[in-house]
This record gives sequence, C-alpha cells and structure tokens, in this order.
Amino acid sequence: MPEKRPDFRFMATGIGSVPFLDVGATCREIAEMVPFMPFWPQFVKRSHLEDMSIQYSEGLPLLEIKAEERSLIIPGSNQRETELVKFYELYLAHEVERFAMSREYAPGFYSMLELLADGEVECGPFIKGQIVGPLTFTAGIKDPEGKPILHDQELSEAMTRGLAIKALWQVRKLEGSGKRPVIFLDEPYLSGFGSAFSPIQRHEVVDMLRIVIDYLRENADVLIGIHCCGNTDWSMVLEAGPDIINFDAFEYMDHFLLYEDDIVRLIEGGGAIAWGIVPTSGFRGDESVDDLFLRLEKGLKRINQWGVDADLIAQRSILTPACGMGTMTPDAAWAAMGLLSRLCRRCRE
Repeated sequence: MPEKRPDFRFMATGIGSVPFLDVGATCREIAEMVPFMPFWPQFVKRSHLEDMSIQYSEGLPLLEIKAEERSLIIPGSNQRETELVKFYELYLAHEVERFAMSREYAPGFYSMLELLADGEVECGPFIKGQIVGPLTFTAGIKDPEGKPILHDQELSEAMTRGLAIKALWQVRKLEGSGKRPVIFLDEPYLSGFGSAFSPIQRHEVVDMLRIVIDYLRENADVLIGIHCCGNTDWSMVLEAGPDIINFDAFEYMDHFLLYEDDIVRLIEGGGAIAWGIVPTSGFRGDESVDDLFLRLEKGLKRINQWGVDADLIAQRSILTPACGMGTMTPDAAWAAMGLLSRLCRRCRE
C-alpha cells in the first residue's frame, strides 16, 4: 500500500465502457459529473477497436484481430519464438513507448487528458484509467487449435507482462495531468471463480494479477484497483494485493460482506472499497438516490459493526456503477451517471 493514505470519502468514478458516440462531449460530461475522479471512457459502440481486449492489444506479440467477432486470436505461424523474443527485448529494455495506445484505439483517453490540460473544467485530485485484466485477456484469446491461451504458460505470461507495461504507459500519461493516477484491472472472467466451470487454480490467478500489480508499483506511484462485477472469491483477489476492490454492491452486497476478515484488513491497511452501487445491467430507471443510499448504508453499517471506525470507512469508500455502461441505452446510461453524481454529493454531505 502507498505510504500516503488518500481520503476518498465517497468520491465517484466510472468503470470504463459507455454507449455514447460523441467523444469530446462525453468526456466533458464525465468531468463535470464525477469531478473528484474523472475516468476516460471506452466507446464500445463506436468501433470494435474499443472492445475491452482489442483496445489493449497494440504492441503485443502474435495477435490478430477478428473484427466481425470483436475478438483476438493467435493465428497459425512459425514466428512464435521470433515474436516472443522481440517482445521480451522491448519489455526488458523498458521501451514503454512501444506499448502505447493510439488515438484510433482509445480516443476517450486522449480527449480526457486534453480536456484536463486545457483547464476548462475543474477536476481532481485523482484521475482513473483502466485496462483489461490478464485473466480476462488471456481467457478470451484462442490459439490455432481454438484453445484459450490462458492455459499456455509461455503465451499467458508474455501477455500478462505486456499488459503490465501497457498499463505503465497509461499511468505515466495520466500522471501528466497533474492528478494522482488510479488504474483498475477489469476482470469479469473471475465472476463465478471456484465453480465447477472454473478451470484455473487460485494460486495461478493470484500470480497473474501480482505480475501486473507488482510491476506497476515498482515503476510508478499509482493506486491499483481490481474490478469484478460478479460473484468471486474476494479473499483470493485481495491476496493479490490491490489498493482498491470494486464490486457490484447493488446485486452482490451480501456475498461480498461474507469476507469480514479480508475486508477489515483491507480498510485498516490503507486500502479502499469501490462500491458499485448504481445498477447497470439491471437498471430500470425508477431507482432513486434515497434507495441507493439506504442500500449502501446497510453495507457501511455492517463493516462499522465489525469494529471499523465509521469515519475511516467513509475515507476508504469510492462510489461507482455496478459495471461498465456499454450495453445500456444512452438515455439509461446518462440517468445512471446522474444518480451516481447525486449519490456522491449526498454521501459527501
């Protein structure tokens, strides 16, 4: 954990994906609605290049984009060894700029940074970015035989280290805004971990997450979160050592609160909880700030009953949507963002 413990006190931010198409206007609205910790948006309906995995594929070895399927594959090739050697030469030489995201793949990233640099909106003290987590990334890429490369140790380790240096590039650009960077590893693959359908061991999950987290900590002053919007083994996720845990507090509050010892250790050790309290996939449109406040309050009171000081819980709490908003309609997404913004003000009062 960083030496300086930030006081979040119910600051609000977003997960990443949005259903909008106007890049500049969206960034401005985000900066105005969640000014304490604006996030750069992923315009998933604008282009397949902004798919949560494709967006971070530039510069990584052996990958081929299948545009119609919005997916990545490893095509059959005799260049595997050559490509991996070339990748590791750049990685070990810390050639961070070789792993940049281009504007074509991430216009929201560039637009948000330009907006903050212009000083037209007052924001701070944090700025949030995101990157696909290594489990989700490698589980979604098929090798020439059609198998996920998550189970190919050589390829999965290379891709994990590739994501780590790409995350470092992003963090260094975010630092240039003058705000303290926060970056979330988005890991929807971990939903349902531990079920009969989960073909990976706990220690493998922790090891892959730690490769990215440790690399970032060694090379930047950054706060690192892990986002998972479904049920998972939160003790396993916390074992990887993130600063922030982000979960769907609207649907899975009771499940998350089963991990009493781990949650107390996180908060008292300087970590934070990002409560995904505004529903996304289940958004109806009749939710109110009062309803969400009462739902959140139940979780806060439970942790307080465990002996954690109420003011410390407030300092260590961030508010977010339950998940990305890319699958919502634009009207519903703006309504959800409005709820989030008003809930932030209500809690901070």
